[in-house]
Amino acid sequence: LSTMAAPPKPDMAISHHDPAGGAPGAPRSGPAGDAHTPPLGELIEDCVHCGFCLPTCPTYVLWGEEMDSPRGRIVLMSEGLQEDGGMLSPELVGHLDNCLGCMACVTACPSGVRYDELITRARPQVERRFGRPGYERLFRRAIFATFPRPGRMRALAPFAPVARRVARSPMLDRSPRLRALAGLAPSGGVRAAVHRLATVTPATGAPRGTVALLQGCVQRVFFAGVNEATIAVLSAEGWEVHAPRRPRCCGSLALHSGHEDQARALAKQTIAALEGYERVVVNAAGCGSGMKDYRHLLDDEPEWAARAAEFADKVVDVHELLAQDEPRAPRHQLRLRVAYHDACHLAHAQGIRSQPRALLSAIPGLELLEPAEAEICCGSAGIYNLLKPEAAGELGARKEGNLRATGADVVAAANPGCALQIAAGAPGDVTPLPVLHPMELLAASIAGSARPEELRNGR
Repeated sequence: LSTMAAPPKPDMAISHHDPAGGAPGAPRSGPAGDAHTPPLGELIEDCVHCGFCLPTCPTYVLWGEEMDSPRGRIVLMSEGLQEDGGMLSPELVGHLDNCLGCMACVTACPSGVRYDELITRARPQVERRFGRPGYERLFRRAIFATFPRPGRMRALAPFAPVARRVARSPMLDRSPRLRALAGLAPSGGVRAAVHRLATVTPATGAPRGTVALLQGCVQRVFFAGVNEATIAVLSAEGWEVHAPRRPRCCGSLALHSGHEDQARALAKQTIAALEGYERVVVNAAGCGSGMKDYRHLLDDEPEWAARAAEFADKVVDVHELLAQDEPRAPRHQLRLRVAYHDACHLAHAQGIRSQPRALLSAIPGLELLEPAEAEICCGSAGIYNLLKPEAAGELGARKEGNLRATGADVVAAANPGCALQIAAGAPGDVTPLPVLHPMELLAASIAGSARPEELRNGR
């Protein structure tokens, strides 16, 4: 297939959908997409159907289905742009929903096809114009009423241990989505969930500058230790760190899922809260990717376009920032075997690969290991593991197996969703590998007080 000149046309009957509404899945008349940021024809035409994307696409790797590959989905988007196209047919929506949005195809493409822009434009079309069944709308609404709101997640934190036990119960055999949701419950504890960061942490030694740290939504509640470690490392390297409580969420979960209105509203709140800082540091791959894309999200709003573009230029991943200067704080020895996991929205969406590896490799005694199939997504992909639990489960088990095969003591991953997904991918009869953020390992090395056995237990 990788040598095919062109993919086969979709072997499916494409129905049309009436923009006025109608029953979910019922035939509708008229053009498939609306005029608001449709997938661009010139971007679609860049695809020459060479097939280099196929080995890196998680869904194609799982199923070998042409329409569940990037070039196949591009063909479907192209069909949808025609006057009589069926962009919102149930079949097309199904194939778009199957896409994880991991952007590995963008990295692999020799023609520079911007599949990331295409899928980001197509998904809002689906959410605006496709009539999803009632249970589907309700489930998605519940997700976006909970995860972007730290206060609500803190209220749920005491029930996480119960959720993990329920996930193993036969009572959820008929509800894979609820099982996935329960199985992904983190183990951080209530104390960590309610912990508040210092508003300002001064720099150690001669100051290099002042930065704002995005606390995030899921990150601040269930991975508070990551934020603390990030602040400790930045401070030790000469940065004064401000950690304002606002915004509550940057909107990346909504942006990557096609919920454009919510993404826009949260992006504006984020810009308003943080645009006064010289730099905005992010330690979660998905958040950094979304915030750097604000310039495209808000480019059609005159009162926000310039502010969004200027703000996006200020956003920097913590690994990027630290790699720009020679390290100042001494690193102490950590005798650990660490498998590095490339979070998709760090490696593929932001192009950040060498910086985390360089920071980890500089820790004395630490052995950095590379897993097989590093370019294949773990299956987290924002909320994909909740919406498509079977496919995500296969990918998670595959990723966890490859990481475990390295013989690592610890996995390093720079995204909260990846950390949860990798831990959930462990076989039921074995202890999950501890997954730590690179900043946690770096902070432990700088402090010189953490023992390797503690880190091997995820502490």
